[in-house]
Amino acid sequence: MNGRISTLLVALLFGLVMAGVAFANNGPATIVLEAGKKGNVTFEHHKHQEKIQCGECHHGPGHSAYKEGMEIQKCEACHHKGSSEVPKKLQKPMNAFHKNCKDCHKEHKADGAPTKCSGCHKK
Repeated sequence: MNGRISTLLVALLFGLVMAGVAFANNGPATIVLEAGKKGNVTFEHHKHQEKIQCGECHHGPGHSAYKEGMEIQKCEACHHKGSSEVPKKLQKPMNAFHKNCKDCHKEHKADGAPTKCSGCHKK
């Protein structure tokens, strides 16, 4: 009897650890993007993961496609003034976010995606 319980507990513990590892690899549930006067954006990372591929936002040098296990850097690592890696228009992280997000939000407006500044930016 004790052997069965021990085996069950070990299997349960293993399952919980594996679930935790899977969750950890998917990043945080929310991310706060500081946006100054307009108000910060609390980005619902987990909701976006359900609808779009990781590579829509996360990419490597030269905008190479995201691959599982790729190190995720802050956007500012490449999207900054004077960067030779991105077009001048996308050197501000805000411009990169807006370019990446606005069209999709308009497309999914009926599903509740915000389309006005105040829908994402909260003061």
